[in-house]
Amino acid sequence: MMKMEIGVLVVDDNQMMRRGLRGSLDIEPDLRVIGEAANGEEALALVRQHKPDVITMDYQMPGDNGVVVTEKILEEFPAAKIILLSIFDSEEDVWNAVRAGVRGYLTKKSGDVKELLEAVRSVAAGGTYYPASIAGKLEERRKQPDLTKREMEILTLLADGNTNKEMARILDISDMTVKLHLANLREKLGAVDRTQAVVLAYKKGILHIEE
Repeated sequence: MMKMEIGVLVVDDNQMMRRGLRGSLDIEPDLRVIGEAANGEEALALVRQHKPDVITMDYQMPGDNGVVVTEKILEEFPAAKIILLSIFDSEEDVWNAVRAGVRGYLTKKSGDVKELLEAVRSVAAGGTYYPASIAGKLEERRKQPDLTKREMEILTLLADGNTNKEMARILDISDMTVKLHLANLREKLGAVDRTQAVVLAYKKGILHIEE
């Protein structure tokens, strides 16, 4: 009995990366790249057209990032199987991707083709794939409380160098309310002061340095 091919859609804004992924996948007898997309809009159109068995999804792309695109695809195609490929590997990045519904998470830093092939086959078969380092970060993040929307606003303003009075004015809340949110932030992040709160937020991937 002839083994069925696994159809893979490659989504990445970098043409060289797409070419590399295609080369690694197409050489395998049981895998076939059925399309390439450079952004979320193209990805959704190709998912509608080809119904791929597995999608490899870039995290950082123009427009919607890979997590948002994943949510959009799964809203329309709940059975879609998506593996996120990212240069980011912090607790928060992994956590956000898993909550969005990805079945696997690989870092581009490793560049491990064998790991990619194993992930695609595992996810296509209905499983998940998280390397030990990623699984460990996911487990650590599960133990931590989420930040509220207001706490995220405060954290972003804090990282931009705003004082308590400036944050109160921007958010139209009292100085005391800002202090309460800052206290909650420090507790959730395990920070001793506002400076360490920002440092830990970047380290954990809650905030990213804009390029």
